[in-house]
Amino acid sequence: MMISERRLQELIEQQASQFPEAVAVVCGGEELSYGELNRRANRLARHLRKLGAGPDNMVGLCVGRSLDMVVGLLGIIKAGGCLVPLDPSYPAGRLALMAQTAGLGLLLTTQALLGQLPADSGDPQWTTVLLDRDWPAISLEPAADLGVDVRPEHLLYLLFTSGSTGTPKGVAMPHRALANLVQWQQREIPVAPGQRTLQFAPLSFDVAAQEIFSTCCFGGTLVLVSEADRRNPQALLSVLEAERVERLFLPFAALQLLAEAAQGVRPRFLREVITAGEQLQITPAITAFFSGPGCRLHNHYGPTESHVVTTYTLPPDVPNWPPLPPIGQAIDNVQVYLLDEVMRKVAGDEAGELWIGGVCLAHGYYGRPDLTDERFLPNPFGPGRLYKTGDLARRLPDGTIEFLGRADGQVKIRGFRVEPGEIEAMLARHPQVRAAAVVAFEYAPGLKRLAAYVVPAATAFDAAFAAGLEAELFGYLQRGLPEHMVPGTFMTLPALPLTPSGKLDRRALPAPSTKRPPLKNAPKPPGNATEALLAGRWQAVLRIDTVGVEDNFFDLGGTSLLLTQLHTELALHFPGIDIVALLQYPTVSSLAEHLTLCAQGGGQTVPIQGRRADRQAAVAEQRVQRRRYRDV
Repeated sequence: MMISERRLQELIEQQASQFPEAVAVVCGGEELSYGELNRRANRLARHLRKLGAGPDNMVGLCVGRSLDMVVGLLGIIKAGGCLVPLDPSYPAGRLALMAQTAGLGLLLTTQALLGQLPADSGDPQWTTVLLDRDWPAISLEPAADLGVDVRPEHLLYLLFTSGSTGTPKGVAMPHRALANLVQWQQREIPVAPGQRTLQFAPLSFDVAAQEIFSTCCFGGTLVLVSEADRRNPQALLSVLEAERVERLFLPFAALQLLAEAAQGVRPRFLREVITAGEQLQITPAITAFFSGPGCRLHNHYGPTESHVVTTYTLPPDVPNWPPLPPIGQAIDNVQVYLLDEVMRKVAGDEAGELWIGGVCLAHGYYGRPDLTDERFLPNPFGPGRLYKTGDLARRLPDGTIEFLGRADGQVKIRGFRVEPGEIEAMLARHPQVRAAAVVAFEYAPGLKRLAAYVVPAATAFDAAFAAGLEAELFGYLQRGLPEHMVPGTFMTLPALPLTPSGKLDRRALPAPSTKRPPLKNAPKPPGNATEALLAGRWQAVLRIDTVGVEDNFFDLGGTSLLLTQLHTELALHFPGIDIVALLQYPTVSSLAEHLTLCAQGGGQTVPIQGRRADRQAAVAEQRVQRRRYRDV
C-alpha cells in the first residue's frame, strides 16, 4: 500500500488548524490545546533554526515528563532536526558518550537538570538551550508554521541501544518509517478526535514516538503520567480511571503488574492495549484483566532498527488465548523473511532467523558503517536492504509468525535490549579484572536479572579480596551504565570455564549467587522484631541471603516490579500500608520506625507527620528522581 508523503509535523499542524481549541496534551493539572502546542513549537523551532538546527542536525533533548517534553520534541522536528533523547536518569558518563557519538549541535534541557548533564569542556561542541530560562526570548519568535523542507529520508530520531562491542549504538531512524507506522495504525487501530492515550514509555524507548505521533497526528489527547505514578501499578490504575484513558501502550512486565493490581477490574474507559518490547505471556492476571467485552489486546513486534513490523490482535475468546501468542503478520510496506544461515527461505513451518525489509528500516547505526554493514545487508529477494534481527521464528499454518527467542546472547531486561558483551567490555577495562562474563538468569517467572562473573588480574586472592573487588566493580558499573544494565550478582572466579575449542562455556558457569550485592557498608543486623520481619520479607522478594537494616532496597537490586511484590507481602502483616511509604522509607530501619510511629498514632499506616517526615519524603523523592528506576 502506498504511504502518504505527508510529514508528521504537517499532520499535527492540520489538527491545530482545524481544531485549535481541542486538548492535545495533559500533564497533571496543566494542558495544551493543539493551537497553543503548535504555536509554542513553532516559536521554539524558529529559535533553533537561528542556532543552526536543520535536516539531519543532531539536537539533544533532556527533560522530565512535562509539557516541555512534547513542545521540545515537536519544536526539534519542525526545525528539521534529528531528535536525540537523553534520559536524565542515566549516568553523566553514559550521556557524554551518547552526546559525543551523536555529534550534538544543540541541547535542550532545563536549569534543574543542567548539573546532571556532561559538561561541554574545552572547545564547545554544542549550544545549550534552557527551556525555562530562555523561554522569554523564544516566545518573541513568530508563531506561524515554518514549512522547513524535511524529506521522508531525513532523520527523525537517534535512539541508542546496548552494543556488544562495549559502546552504545545510535539507531538513525528516518521520517518515512514513522509516517508509515502511524498511517497504518490509524487505519487498523484508529484514533478518534479527543481519544485519550497514556504516554508511558520514556523518550529513549521507540514506543514513545508511536504513542506521541499516533495520537497527536490525528487529534487525540496525550496524557502524560508522572514518574511516581508510572512506577506504581495502583496509582497507574487510578490515573487511567481519572484521566479516562482509552488507549494504552505497555510492555509485558508492566502490563502484568497492572493486571495483578487491577484484580480483574479493568479501568472503565480502556478500549485498546498495545504491548511490545518483550514476549507477551498470557497469565491468569492478564486473562482476568481482559475478560469481558470492550477492550482489545494487540501484540506488536519490532526491534529499534525498524520499529513495529508485525502485529497480532488477540481474538475475543479470552479463555482460549495461547500462553505465548504469535507476533502476527507484517504491517503495510514491510517485508518479513524467515531465513537459514545462508539467507535462504526456510520451508513450511521450519524455524529460521527473522529478517526485515521495507520502508520501516533505519538508515543504520550512526557513524558506524562497519556495524551497519554487518546487520543491514542487500535484499536478495528484491530492492533495498534487509535487517538481520537475530531473532528466531516460524510460520504457523494460518501464516502468522511465532516468536521463538534469540539466536545470540542478547537479552531483554524489563523491556530494554541489553548486550551482555557491552557490560563485559566495560568490566574488562577495569585494571583489576583479567576476564569477565555476564549472563541473564530468570529469578521469577518472566523476570530476569544479570549476573557478572569476574577473574581478577591478581593471580592469588582470598575471600576478603574477592568481596572488595566485587564491591568496587558494582560501584564502577553504577557510575557508567544505566540501572537496568548493572548486574545484581557478582561472583569472583579463578578462571572462566571454556569449551574444548577454547570459547567461553556459559552453560558451565556456576549458578548465580544469592549473596547480598557487594555494597560498601557491611550489613547491620535487625535490632527488633519489626526489623527482623521486614528484613526477612526483603530477603524473600529480592532472593538474597542477607539484608542489613541500613541497606537501601534499590541498592540491593530492587526494582519497581519487586517493590510491588514487596508491598503485597507486607500488606499481609501491615494492613493498609501504602506503597508510597516503601519509596519514602527505602531502608528496613526507616520503614520499621515509620510503622512503629504509625501504630502509636492509632494503628493507621500513614506517613509520619511533621517536618522530619517532610524531610525524609524529600530525600526519598530526590533519590527516586536521580535513579528513575525503570522496569520497561
